[in-house]
Amino acid sequence: MKQQKKRKIPMRKCVVSGEMFPKKDLVRIVRTPEGKVEIDPSGRQNGRGAYITLDPELAYKAKEKRIFNRLFDIAIEDTFYDELYKYLDHQKARKELL
Repeated sequence: MKQQKKRKIPMRKCVVSGEMFPKKDLVRIVRTPEGKVEIDPSGRQNGRGAYITLDPELAYKAKEKRIFNRLFDIAIEDTFYDELYKYLDHQKARKELL
């Protein structure tokens, strides 16, 4: 019998909590080459990326500390953080269902 090779799980660091998680448990936030900051559900968009855990509370923490503003060296509207909170809340709920 052929022994199956163990697949390496890509790990990424959550920019808010500083903890390492499997990439699939995180959401990528990207600053596009045009300078727009957006949520990247595919994880493949062009630009500078940063990861955040699927925890809506961390979106509030990121908003308070302006984490993505500092990371991407760009002014980010509060509406982005609110959108991020809703997205994380939705994704977390979906993950709990499956």
